[in-house]
Amino acid sequence: MPFLSRNTHPWSCTFLVLFLGLALLSSCAKSGGPDAGSNAKGTPAEAEQFIADAEKRLLELNIKYARADWVKSTFITDDTETLSAEANKQVIEATTELAERSRRFDGVDLPYDTARKLKLLKLALTLPAPSNAAERDELTKIAASLEGDYGKGKYCPDGDKGKCLSLSEMEVILANSRDPEELKRIWFGWHQVSPPYRKNYQRFVELSNKGAREMGFKDTGAMWREKYDMESDAFATEMERLWQQVKPLYDSLYTYTRKKLTAKYGTQVVPNEGPIPAHLLGNMWAQQWNNIYPLLAPAGGDRGYDLTEILKTRNTDTKQMVRHGEGFFTSVGFEQLPGTFWDRSLFVKPVDHDVVCHASAWDIDYEKDVRLKMCIQIREEDFTVVHHELGHNYYQMAYASQPFLYRDSANDAFHEAIGDTIALSVTPPYLKQIGLIDKVPDPSADIGFLLQRSLEKVAFLPFGYLVDQWRWKVFSGEVGPGDYNSAWWALREKYQGVGPPAPRSELDFDAGAKYHVPANTPYARYFLAAILQFQFHRALCREAGFNGPLYQCSIYGNKKAGDKLKQMLAMGLSKPWQEALKTMTGEDKMDATAIIDYFAPLKQWLDEENKKPAAVGSRPKVLSEVVPT
Repeated sequence: MPFLSRNTHPWSCTFLVLFLGLALLSSCAKSGGPDAGSNAKGTPAEAEQFIADAEKRLLELNIKYARADWVKSTFITDDTETLSAEANKQVIEATTELAERSRRFDGVDLPYDTARKLKLLKLALTLPAPSNAAERDELTKIAASLEGDYGKGKYCPDGDKGKCLSLSEMEVILANSRDPEELKRIWFGWHQVSPPYRKNYQRFVELSNKGAREMGFKDTGAMWREKYDMESDAFATEMERLWQQVKPLYDSLYTYTRKKLTAKYGTQVVPNEGPIPAHLLGNMWAQQWNNIYPLLAPAGGDRGYDLTEILKTRNTDTKQMVRHGEGFFTSVGFEQLPGTFWDRSLFVKPVDHDVVCHASAWDIDYEKDVRLKMCIQIREEDFTVVHHELGHNYYQMAYASQPFLYRDSANDAFHEAIGDTIALSVTPPYLKQIGLIDKVPDPSADIGFLLQRSLEKVAFLPFGYLVDQWRWKVFSGEVGPGDYNSAWWALREKYQGVGPPAPRSELDFDAGAKYHVPANTPYARYFLAAILQFQFHRALCREAGFNGPLYQCSIYGNKKAGDKLKQMLAMGLSKPWQEALKTMTGEDKMDATAIIDYFAPLKQWLDEENKKPAAVGSRPKVLSEVVPT
């Protein structure tokens, strides 16, 4: 199954999160073997047999679904969509049934692997459904309608149905326009799609929580947090600890960005007091700011080469783009991609039928049939994305020898983090080693590179953290239905220092304008992936013997680093993530100091720039001054 990037509609790939929040069908409660619904405690021997049968059944169903979904994604028709949906339904029904039957072994003293697999099976559900058939059916319909309503969302300026804009079209405007009034119209245009399904979301929370409590959890948010091999409250504390580690770096970037936006738009648009208006940051949710880099770029920030132009001048084709990525992995000791990868992957957008072009890495048979689906363009961005996606494919092949329930990453953040870790090694020294550039640019241009990368990576951190902060509070009841919107913006201001373009009310539902909320996709994984990728990168560079600035490191050609990487990837989900992390890094706790190390030269530069007088008004204010905590 596929991995999709954070920037659109992502979710993890294996059955563990296979749209299980979209349909938990009432028929599941009626299906199953002779032990379904039994209150009698099972024996260890019965538990081992149950798991063996479950893994065999789920593997077969997931392969069937993977093949159907591949065809649907690479040849979109009503028929292929129906076939994929039917195969997905069978996976959902089987997983739900098996999770319910597994409760029979609760409290039984079991061998490690049996106990762990039963836990993974039970935690596979991102949306627990009540046992009551009518409520289960209601939840199914609400969940489907929420995602469907989001997907159908459009903005029709002046009510003209003939000139409606899709979200992707609006995102292009937000990325490129510098007219604050136009940006405001587009922002409001998109955020009007979610209020109609606010009441449905309220009911969705009630039913989901009922299902979670029936499974023994305090609420749905607590159930999500239990997936991280930690106590629910301990995981929440860990998230806050990581955020506090990176907050000083974010504060420096925020202060610099605010200063530049005030210089661009004036204090009437970006006041000295209060949060930065969210519509000015180049992204619909202000979650990444790299689209406004031209407004923030330092003098002399050009690195002196245009990789896109180099690739085109050399007549690089799509297959060669992928060969470059494969060459990175073979240089550190991984095997070549199997022949089926080259025969069955999709690299070029067909001219005669529709496909889903967004880049994704697929694991069809959970062994060696890995594939890349990507409409590759010959440009620098896609060169990096190829390396990222192949990181997923090599992870998939590395854990293929594990039992089926262990064929996934150590936690749901690890897979995305590995792809990004590999992308961090796509550096100028690497490009020189493979002959794409003649010389490494002078370090004087590195601040521009680091600033641009920070607008993608560092700017995302508070948003990555707060989405599930909001949901955890909603699921727990700390935030009631009458405070959905005020609580959302309180978190946006506290962590991001951003606010809406104009006052909002409880008639609005701005959290619901982010895909992952109506689609019930957990978001903590993206915050953790943003942290882990730098921790992984630092560990691999240390293993490779690299002694320079961390941002200049590439592990290309270093088999010692490759061996360390392979050891962790091969573990899959067989051990708690803490053990997998320690295998590669020597550390059993997530540590955000690696991102601080990576951006250290930028942090120093930002702090110096922030001391300089602002172009308009007084000195730029730091986040804690404009948004008191």
